[in-house]
Amino acid sequence: MVAAVKTTGVDGPLFKRALLGSLNWLASNHEEVNRLNVFPVPDGDTGTNMLLTLQSAVEDVKQSNAAEVSKIAKLASHGSLMGARGNSGVILSQIFRGFARAVEGKSSLTPAELAAAFEEAANAAYRAVNKPTEGTILTVAREAGRAAATAASSPDANVPRVIAAAAAGARAAVQKTPSQLQILRDAGVVDAGGFGLQLILEGMLKSVEETEPSLAAMMDTNRSISPASQVSMALPEGGWGYCTEFLIEGANLDLDVIRGEIEAMGNSVLVVGEPELVKVHVHTDDPTSVINLAGRYGKLMKLNVGDMSTQHRRILETEGAGTGTRPPRPNGVGVVAVVAGRGLVEIFRGLGVDAIIEGGQTMNPSTQDMLTAIESVPYDEVILLPNNGNVIAAAKQVIGVTKKKVHVVDTRSVPQGVSAVVAFRPEKPASENLSAMKAEAERVQTIEVTHAVRDTRSNGLRVKKGDVIGLINDRLEFAGDDYAEVVNKALGKLGPGSYELVTVYRGEQASDDELAKLESEIRSSYPSLEVEVQQGGQQHYPFILSVE
Repeated sequence: MVAAVKTTGVDGPLFKRALLGSLNWLASNHEEVNRLNVFPVPDGDTGTNMLLTLQSAVEDVKQSNAAEVSKIAKLASHGSLMGARGNSGVILSQIFRGFARAVEGKSSLTPAELAAAFEEAANAAYRAVNKPTEGTILTVAREAGRAAATAASSPDANVPRVIAAAAAGARAAVQKTPSQLQILRDAGVVDAGGFGLQLILEGMLKSVEETEPSLAAMMDTNRSISPASQVSMALPEGGWGYCTEFLIEGANLDLDVIRGEIEAMGNSVLVVGEPELVKVHVHTDDPTSVINLAGRYGKLMKLNVGDMSTQHRRILETEGAGTGTRPPRPNGVGVVAVVAGRGLVEIFRGLGVDAIIEGGQTMNPSTQDMLTAIESVPYDEVILLPNNGNVIAAAKQVIGVTKKKVHVVDTRSVPQGVSAVVAFRPEKPASENLSAMKAEAERVQTIEVTHAVRDTRSNGLRVKKGDVIGLINDRLEFAGDDYAEVVNKALGKLGPGSYELVTVYRGEQASDDELAKLESEIRSSYPSLEVEVQQGGQQHYPFILSVE
């Protein structure tokens, strides 16, 4: 714990330390945030996305010795924007952006100015969302700002009291979210993004709080951090070493055991995933030892080791006009897509996509990842396909950080992305392609089949952990005992008489027998439908179906 301090103003070093406190506290509790995701699908990653977004903000400020709070806030805003992942990460980046704008030109903040910055941070987040929904992180940000403003108006106001009030306001707002959103009430959870913001504010308070009983009472919480899992809030003397990232593919992987061993070897540790696939991120001075340790558990994939200046860069699988494998397009328009799964990557490559960002379900790429891919293609105009609903918001942030003209087609699934690429014509201008690609993407219906990772109730359907579940266009519709049963129900709901073709993308978890049974039952139940099978190789979703 950082030594208690007394302060009446927020300068650059104090705000920097507050951000480190937030990172520490969120890192220690992000899995609790992940567990609050309403849908029981295996890609509930709100906590992970917020953690990586905040981590990107901290990495941008860690080298700065600026005394002015405005300069630190501006760096944090830029870092969070470039590292924004998922909807929750993008909204968090907008909160940082609003805060930075509110403190522009200021060297230090009074309690009243700090409260005003919290309020403007919430306003900026609301403005960034087309249709704000109450009972989400937006509501929590607003109530935190209001509580901070009330505290700042007190004659004995100081910085720790204002932050404590903001944290308390956030906590109270989080507890009310189930009364504002039916989907949260049905699932019996509070809003995940709002809880993540609560943790961030609590972490700030922990780094600046005074040793006063009143503050301790305001900060009252049941969570505790064990010494083994705590991330150091102090900046390391010799820098942050090497950013080491990789996936471990294996069987019956124990996340707690892996996390415990890697935490002893570095900082900013993130170990998330499933028993078959674990994602690891760590800052360490000895990446070789980390890699050797992880190699004992299974096959390592997507290994990336770099210094902090290249933290945001991810290995991109690219192919296209810049490599000499195909002539430049006459329309001068490039295509970039977000794709996960070996087979799906090859499918998109074969359709002519210029650059592919590895990601999607369970691995939402950052704004920086997508920007790097866009900058790698030899075209000044680029069409970007997110292919996942939780990637769209981060994809749209790229538009404001590149000199290239970027168009985002809101593809929410792999089938929509495939249809959009098929509609692309290299001889036509971007405007015509965009219209055609959007129309084709909207025409496709998507069925995703996976296993429930928690007991919950959603869309009037009660499911248990382990059930086979089917989603139609991101909406949970059916639960059952096997894949074929759920797919048949989903096709029946869509009304197969209106469609001609079903394309089945087989995931890595699906066996030959399961595929054969699924294909046979579709042909038997819906003989008018043509059925095609593609090897998608996607994780966590044994089957994804395109219906058109």
